[in-house]
Amino acid sequence: MSAAGDRLQDAARRTALALPDVSHGRPFTPTLDVYKVAGKVFLIVTEDPDEQIITVKCEPEHARAQERGYATITPGRYLDKRHWISLGPGPGITERLITDAVEHSYDLVVEALPRRDRTGAR
Repeated sequence: MSAAGDRLQDAARRTALALPDVSHGRPFTPTLDVYKVAGKVFLIVTEDPDEQIITVKCEPEHARAQERGYATITPGRYLDKRHWISLGPGPGITERLITDAVEHSYDLVVEALPRRDRTGAR
């Protein structure tokens, strides 16, 4: 477990919980903290102290650019590797980058929802 990993995960959790209509739980396993909007996943926080990552939805072209730009951004763990990325602590991984990634993931999920399910979402 690292202080940088704790900060990364705490920033992701705070950002997610500040967004409208977010729920969270552990529907898959006790080691994955899952955040959803309208029942759709937009953030997974791994509770493994040896692998402090978050996984977010991302447009494929942007995902590949992020992976090339940061050594600790990789194709998404647990989900479709074209549309999801995992971020771990490392050089250049700032709180602003984490906040932007979580908000972008949330927005992508909300945009894909039917209009009737977007109530309260930003």
